[in-house]
Amino acid sequence: MNYYVKRRAVALLAVPALLFTAAACGSDGDDSEGGAGAVATVKGKVGEKPKIALPKDDPSETTVTKTVAEGDGEVIKKSDFVRLDWAVEKWDGAKELGSTWTSASSGSTPRQQAVEQIGQQSQQLPDKVLNGVKGKKVGSRVLVQGTAGDLIGENLNTSSGIAKTDVLVWVVDAVGAASVDSKAEAEGKQAASASGMPEVKAQSQKAATITIPKGEKAPKELKQQVLIEGDGKKVEAGQGLIAQYTGVKWEDGKTFDSSWNHNGATAFQIGTGAVVPGWDKGLVGKKVGDRVLLVIPPSLGYGSSPSSELAKNTLVFVVDILGTV
Repeated sequence: MNYYVKRRAVALLAVPALLFTAAACGSDGDDSEGGAGAVATVKGKVGEKPKIALPKDDPSETTVTKTVAEGDGEVIKKSDFVRLDWAVEKWDGAKELGSTWTSASSGSTPRQQAVEQIGQQSQQLPDKVLNGVKGKKVGSRVLVQGTAGDLIGENLNTSSGIAKTDVLVWVVDAVGAASVDSKAEAEGKQAASASGMPEVKAQSQKAATITIPKGEKAPKELKQQVLIEGDGKKVEAGQGLIAQYTGVKWEDGKTFDSSWNHNGATAFQIGTGAVVPGWDKGLVGKKVGDRVLLVIPPSLGYGSSPSSELAKNTLVFVVDILGTV
C-alpha cells in the first residue's frame, strides 16, 4: 500500500470545507486583471483574517490574480516550500467556505496553516490558487478569483455543494518560504541505535532500512534518539518542517511509506496537531540537520483513528530534518 505523507502516513489534517478531490493544473502566478466584471476587494492587515467585500456588480468573466499587498521578503520561486494562511468565499451569498483563521490556537499551540510546495499537488488549495503566490514576495497577500470550474476543474468535489459556475474568491497570505533540494539528506556520522531501539541503515538517496530488534516488545511510550546531530536552528511549533522520512511497522518490520519513493523532500506543519502526536512530540525542539529515530505507540499514532489501517500499529520512523519554513 502506498502512503503519501500528507494524506495517510503522517498527517491528520483538519481542512475546512474541502472543495476538491485532487488539485487541478496550475497557472504561472503572474497577476492578471481578468475580463469585464467586478473583482472583490480585501480589507485588513496581512497576517490577520481578511475581510472580503463583494461588489453588487456581476463578477469578472475570467480568472483574476491580484497582489493585494506586497511583502518585503524573498521572492517565492518555483519548487519553494511555503507556509500560507488562506480564506475562501463564495461570491453568491458571500458565504465563507473555509479559512486557516478558523483553526484557532489552543493555549501555547499555534493554529494550523497550510504548508505546501510550489509545483506539487496541494492538499488544501487548488493549484491555480497555490501558484498565485509564485513570483510574489514573502509577506504578500494575494487574491485569486474565478469560477470553481476554472480554478478546480474536473476535480471539484461535487458533494461540496459548489457548482462549476460558482465564483470563488481566495485570499492567500505568504507567511514564509524556503528552498531545499528534494534529494537533500542529513549529513554526518550516524550513531549506533541505543539498546532496544531499531537498527537503521541509511543508504544515500534511498529509503532507510529499519530492522526491528528481535525479542523486544513494542514500547508503550514514545521513544526517540538523534542518530545524526545537526547544527541548524531548533524546530519551533507552528513552523513548516521540511524532511525526508521512512516509516515501518514494528509488528512486521515492513515499510509502509517513504519520501524517497515519492518526490523526495516533503513538508508539513509541526506542533499544531496537523500530524500524528508522535511527530509533534518527537520533532519540535530538534535541530535542522538532525536525523531522528522515532518509535511511536498507537496512542501517539493512529490509535484515535480506528478506520486507519495503522490504528493498531507501533510506528517506527527515521526522519532527516532538512529545513523549516
